[in-house]
Amino acid sequence: MSRDKFILIDGSSMLVTNYYGNLPKALLFEKDPEKKESLYSQILHNDQGQYTNAMYGMMRTILKIIAEQKPTHMMFAFDMTRDTFRREKYPDYKGNRGDTPQPLKEQFENMEKLLMDIGFQVFYDNRYEADDIVGSVVTRFEQEIPSYIITKDHDYLQLVSDYTRVWLIQTKQETADELQAKYGSEYGWNSKLSAIPDKAFEVTAPLCLKEYGVLPEQIPDLKGIQGDPSDNIPGVKGVSSAALPLLAEYGTVEGIYAAIDECGDDAGKLKALAAHWKDDLGISRSPMKALSQYRDMAFLSKDLAKIRRDYDTGKSLEDFRINIDKDKAKELFLKYGFKSLIEKI
Repeated sequence: MSRDKFILIDGSSMLVTNYYGNLPKALLFEKDPEKKESLYSQILHNDQGQYTNAMYGMMRTILKIIAEQKPTHMMFAFDMTRDTFRREKYPDYKGNRGDTPQPLKEQFENMEKLLMDIGFQVFYDNRYEADDIVGSVVTRFEQEIPSYIITKDHDYLQLVSDYTRVWLIQTKQETADELQAKYGSEYGWNSKLSAIPDKAFEVTAPLCLKEYGVLPEQIPDLKGIQGDPSDNIPGVKGVSSAALPLLAEYGTVEGIYAAIDECGDDAGKLKALAAHWKDDLGISRSPMKALSQYRDMAFLSKDLAKIRRDYDTGKSLEDFRINIDKDKAKELFLKYGFKSLIEKI
């Protein structure tokens, strides 16, 4: 039986996590921009002055994953810009995010090049986001090879299928352990039989429904109603708590509005529908007015949250097979001061 395994990594998520996780505390908690900048010299760097705290942490994590999970194939996707096609649709998309700190911005460029130089497949695009790239690759190859996505981003849950699982990284190991313990016996997960990466919670389709209240394919619909503050996706104001029961009943945003549209302008039918939502679905405060008022925003929000699957990497599955250039890796590890990682290659 083939033991092939494809691990797809949200590189932006992993690099950012390691940047903030390996910052000096004085810098991490400093609020004043000028004082922050004055503390940049405390960030881990090589003898050429290049910042390396995020790169070192990420590279150490990657090598640990390879050693423990023994994947045969691997790829990385990074966000290149916030000005993707989603901003063309909604200019305020991710408009709530601050500028990327210079030490992190520098490490994005260096990490992407480092990974490519030692033999990994790395992708980024000025129109697509990392999740669109991962979604496109996993959709193309998941029926040929068991696939696992590593990220902190809940958007990726919509990619979970019979062939693909998401290893969703939690902030603390304790949280991941609690989630695995909560569902382990019911869904047959056993840490002695199936190790997963540090701080990760393995999400399958049944677990997605159990823990998050929706099936993987309903994640965009959920965000269509609830919005997503992290990406500044608006959703429908005041309807957040009604999203899960409405989606359980109607399946999609389109299904919800089809039920409303069937009533037309008949006040009696609309009143009966609201009563059904209250009595049978347990929605105490009617969302009818808000849903009608923000209809366009619901469909726009769903569209913004939906991962695209049409990015063409031009690669075959074999191109993703892990083949690290160990000599090049050693050379670059020495350049960036990663001496302790050389023996782990």
